[in-house]
Amino acid sequence: MENSMKNMQNLKIGDKELKSRLFIGSALYPSPAIIMDAIKASGAEVVTVSLRRQGVNKDAGESFWNLIKSLDLNILPNTAGCHSAKEAITIAQMSREIFGTNWIKLEVIGDQYNLQPDPYETLEAAKVLIKDGFEVFPYTTDDLVVAKRLVDAGCRILMPWGSPIGSGKGLANPDNLKAIREAFDDVVLVVDAGIGKPSHAIEAMELGYDAVLINSAVALSQEPIKMAQAFAKAIEGGRIGYEAGFMQQRELASPSTPTVGTPFWHQVS
Repeated sequence: MENSMKNMQNLKIGDKELKSRLFIGSALYPSPAIIMDAIKASGAEVVTVSLRRQGVNKDAGESFWNLIKSLDLNILPNTAGCHSAKEAITIAQMSREIFGTNWIKLEVIGDQYNLQPDPYETLEAAKVLIKDGFEVFPYTTDDLVVAKRLVDAGCRILMPWGSPIGSGKGLANPDNLKAIREAFDDVVLVVDAGIGKPSHAIEAMELGYDAVLINSAVALSQEPIKMAQAFAKAIEGGRIGYEAGFMQQRELASPSTPTVGTPFWHQVS
């Protein structure tokens, strides 16, 4: 995997350069040991964490933070579980203090049933956080108008969903995601939520997306470590293929071996 990564363009976010285009979450794993092994197996350089993560006690919570910090990766705190701009802003500010990073994955949930982000509260929070010096990674739907509003507010990264969080349905509206990619060629785009299989990640990368965030698909698989490796290879392959450029589709068949100039052998009787 290391050799092929050398052939893939690095991803730049602010002043950081990433070799891996896989972002990985740290929730839902069956044990701390599996969290560590799966993240390492993925080759990811960005790991998301939530300040709202509950431990049995304070010591358990501190143990989890120390575990994540020991990985020496780029930590992307998120505001998961927030339902208002005010709440998300508070969590973001606390996260910056704890983790020492101005990166924040902004999540403001508007519907508890499908966990769809609230576009109004998300936009309001993004404006405040950007003025406060944060690099905001907003979780949003695949709505082009909402994406435009967030970019106009100063977001240099967007994280549109593939489908609802934890659904594993993949890219429900690839045309919508493609429209966002075409509209913002200078914005870092990360597909976030709904990815269930490595083939879903390949599809996202082939659309020209810069990265994919995976959590449930790895953490809830029968073999998280092996699945983390599968996603790493899928994202890598999809991106390299996109950079190489795909052949144009044709309406009719076209022979891969041309007949012009081909010698014909005749049997001599």
